[in-house]
Amino acid sequence: MAALSEKPAAVSSRRRRWRSKDAREARMAWMMISPTAIIVFGLVLFPAFFSIWISFRNVTLANLNDVFHAPFVGWDNYRAVFNDFAFKWQGLDNWGAAVTSIVYTFTSTVLTLLVGLAAALVLNKPFRGRGITRAIFLFPYVAPIVSVVFVWRWLLDPRPSGVLNDILMRLSLIDLPLAYLAKRGLALILVIIFEAWRYFPFAMLMLLARLQAVDTTLYEAAKVDGANMWQQFWNVTLPELRYVMGAIFLLRLMWTFNKFDDIFLLTGGGFGTNVLPVLTYQFSFKQFNFGRGAATAMILLAILVLFMTFYVGVVMRNIDED
Repeated sequence: MAALSEKPAAVSSRRRRWRSKDAREARMAWMMISPTAIIVFGLVLFPAFFSIWISFRNVTLANLNDVFHAPFVGWDNYRAVFNDFAFKWQGLDNWGAAVTSIVYTFTSTVLTLLVGLAAALVLNKPFRGRGITRAIFLFPYVAPIVSVVFVWRWLLDPRPSGVLNDILMRLSLIDLPLAYLAKRGLALILVIIFEAWRYFPFAMLMLLARLQAVDTTLYEAAKVDGANMWQQFWNVTLPELRYVMGAIFLLRLMWTFNKFDDIFLLTGGGFGTNVLPVLTYQFSFKQFNFGRGAATAMILLAILVLFMTFYVGVVMRNIDED
């Protein structure tokens, strides 16, 4: 009888807990975040784990309709990528996608940060027309990538009617038109310049926001101590910007390392500009070897994770200690 009397009491207790304010708030919280959780799982987590799974399988057009039964090949896809001539170092004339990606990413990120810093320093000073100048500086970042690349390809058109060729030929600096985006070495430099030009407004905005929050009394104290403009920049401005610059460098490096559309639209990955995201596309949608393409993407991810671990664990820690 005691057991029978305890059972309704337990049921009643569970009902009270279910109807309690905390329980209702918890259920409401789960209801509110469930759409976002479903979207994140469907668009981020599942594709990520599925790519890892595909990288160990032989997935081609022949078995794409039955991908979940694709044969397991172990590390064969990774070995094939490492041994591919488009991936590995072939000498100074052909760096391979891995080295090209690292050079392109680091150089363009540093250049983006430097140009953004210079623009932020200029726009932080009051002058007539500063508002319109800020709007003009934002144009490369907000303009659609296709239209921007079209303009650059028009400027660098290899025909005599190309803007740059026409100007240089009129000035008698060149005799024949040049194919700037089809010349190994020069093509990579132009792609890096394009990347810095397109994304420096992002760095400029972040740095400008921090510059406007710097206490002006720091500069006044530096002037009293006899510091010139360079000494004020080195001892006041840079220390105030170091955390923001560190965050910008990390974000831009991650985004640039995964960047596909800029190089693909400018050069298609040819003439020494082939990078890992473009190589992933080539394996997957040119050769239709989706397993090898997924393996390339995982190699790209591994390189990025290694750098992020080093950067956050060593570089940012040293900044905090300083």
